[in-house]
Amino acid sequence: MSLAHAVLTSLLEKSSSGYDLARRFDKSIGYFWHATHQQIYRELARMDAAGWLESFVPPDAGKTRKKHYRVLDAGRAELARWTHEPAEPMDLRDTITLKLRADAVLGEVDLVPELRRHLALHQERLVKYRDIEARDFPAGKALTRAQAIQHLILKKGIRYEEAELAWGREMLTLLCATRSPSR
Repeated sequence: MSLAHAVLTSLLEKSSSGYDLARRFDKSIGYFWHATHQQIYRELARMDAAGWLESFVPPDAGKTRKKHYRVLDAGRAELARWTHEPAEPMDLRDTITLKLRADAVLGEVDLVPELRRHLALHQERLVKYRDIEARDFPAGKALTRAQAIQHLILKKGIRYEEAELAWGREMLTLLCATRSPSR
């Protein structure tokens, strides 16, 4: 997946300024496709030059004169073209897993504190995802097709965090059971 396609998707959901796009991105697509604000601004400039979107200053911009971005037909066509490309499964680059592999080779390096931190971060994200689900997808609420797709994407994130927590707890049990007595 490319950042351009993530930005096009987000702008089709809602035209906005680069700043507002970057903030929204952090709270939605950014959960599964990370980009810095600087990367997003560079991509906006590139896509503007490519004719995929246009920038404009809305009449209500006031003194800020903040540029907003809107997807053009060429950008919509590019996004549609890209959706038909084959997608490979996610490439996993997980630092804690690599550290644990190093522990297995080096001998005990005491990763219990790091694993506990890892578990706390996944628990925080799971709580955040469940809060979003309760707010945006209450039980019994009829959903449009687009909302149902968004809900299932959120459920993927929830299931991922639940799996990470289950795996992490199992690993923590192993590490604590095999810890040398001096630690």
